[in-house]
Amino acid sequence: MCGIVGYIGRREAAPLIVEGLKKLEYRGYDSFGVATVGKTLELDKHRGRISGNTKSALRLKGKIGIGHTRWATHGIPNDANAHPHLDCSGTIAVVHNGIIENYSELKRQLTARGHTFRSETDTEVVVHLIEEEYGTKKDLLAAVQTVVPKLVGSYALLVIAAKEERMIVARNASPLVIGIGDGENFAASDMTPILEYTERAMFLEDGDIATINASEVKIFNKGKQVSRPLELIDWSLEDVKKGGFTHYMLKEIYEQPQAFYNTIRSVNSDTLPGFVLNPTSITVVACGSSFHAGLIFKYLLEESCRIPVRLEFASEFKYYPPPIEGLVIGITQSGETADTLTALKQAKAHNCRTLAITNILGSSVSRLADTTIFMRAGPEISVAATKSFIAQLAVLMQLVNNISGRMCSDMLLHAHQAIEEILLIDLTDAVAACTGVKDIFYIGRGPFYAVALEGALKMKEISYIHAEGYAAGELKHGPFALLSPETPVIALCTPGETYGVMISNIKEVKARGAPVIAVGSEGDSELPDIVDIFIPIPHTSPSVQVLTSLVVLQLLAYYTAVALGRDVDKPRNLAKSVTVE
Repeated sequence: MCGIVGYIGRREAAPLIVEGLKKLEYRGYDSFGVATVGKTLELDKHRGRISGNTKSALRLKGKIGIGHTRWATHGIPNDANAHPHLDCSGTIAVVHNGIIENYSELKRQLTARGHTFRSETDTEVVVHLIEEEYGTKKDLLAAVQTVVPKLVGSYALLVIAAKEERMIVARNASPLVIGIGDGENFAASDMTPILEYTERAMFLEDGDIATINASEVKIFNKGKQVSRPLELIDWSLEDVKKGGFTHYMLKEIYEQPQAFYNTIRSVNSDTLPGFVLNPTSITVVACGSSFHAGLIFKYLLEESCRIPVRLEFASEFKYYPPPIEGLVIGITQSGETADTLTALKQAKAHNCRTLAITNILGSSVSRLADTTIFMRAGPEISVAATKSFIAQLAVLMQLVNNISGRMCSDMLLHAHQAIEEILLIDLTDAVAACTGVKDIFYIGRGPFYAVALEGALKMKEISYIHAEGYAAGELKHGPFALLSPETPVIALCTPGETYGVMISNIKEVKARGAPVIAVGSEGDSELPDIVDIFIPIPHTSPSVQVLTSLVVLQLLAYYTAVALGRDVDKPRNLAKSVTVE
């Protein structure tokens, strides 16, 4: 959710940190702040966006610094609740991603011992605890090592102090990467703000505490020094620029053919262990768009291989775990989704084999699961998942292909061409039909029901229009009461076993006065005559039409949001990576 950046080296820290925080804006936030160590500890923090309020932060002096973009959890968005937070003396500063679950009790204890709190946040207890230990130990690393075991919850912490020429960082259940430069080092919540300066990175593991200066990084876990592998990140700085597109989301939609093709080619039977290729049953745990990808996988695998697939919301799995056995697949774009990580830990505790599907090398899920398949989507900046979702489907469709005996390899290798063709589609009439309404329904059957769910999610995420996806046969069980000339219905109606019943469902909708926008195969002779707006997609296999119809609905949501003047890449109240429960 929140973003953090830390720097120590030969340059002035504030400008570098400000630019790094700008690169993390896609994660979602409502306030920001920077602290540096020069002759003294200097601080600047504000409610609102960093893009329009950087002058005072850029004036901070010092070659050591930390910065933060906050997405409010404890306390409203305001200057006081923004990070960094200071101790009573104003000589120690802390930024924090995550949630300290036992902060209330810690705050009562600290208040009783005379500490003054300036914010409503859970984070502030950390800096006051460090203050106490630092006052007696006179060693910042030792102080943090003593404090961390007292914290219950998730955290990525960056700590600096006046007169200290180092930065202390700590991680538990919240992502933290160290960038290794030449005469300078970095710490951040992901690689995005670091790529301009280095491609070398170390990913901390839960329980790690590191002391970082300009030339050296030492990592400790449970008091003992440990080593973490140095990874080379193959993303380039150009990958995270807009490249002439108005929004990152549109750029990433246009990158989907390549992302799908790259991912398909990277997954094959030679890279998959036997327990993945020969499952007796599968449980998928995921959230949001990843859940919808899992639902498409369920339909495709059960139809082609007759292997039962159970699909569970990761957020519910912890509290209502079903009886599970066999293979458990966790799908998470960031590799840091807290609910999915917890679900996979529970699966391992039940002696299930686990597979992770993620986009991020070195992410938490890749270290937790028995095996990991990395998508080849590249960095995704817009909050709304597009190319990462298509890459997830590439992995899952390739799994189906390999488990079924490689029956559709050729189709998958050429699917990117159909995706590319659909990018040029004209949605002018459909966008006009959506921009003036308050509610939209999406309907489909089989895997196209999952497409309807994903299309509705995209519309509500970025346009703020209320949208719901339904299995088409379910409309008559209640939602029909909401149909009117002001509630357009987007119907996914392609050739196949359910084509005839979908035609009937569309006629039922039309009989109740609702306008219908239909996505169907080009050359369809019946569908265009019974709907208000017909959107043709290439006449290909059902699996490829799942992909192309998804892209149509992504574009429809995008252009509708643009027409309504929405902040497409940074929709309100949302974050790119949900790293807290």
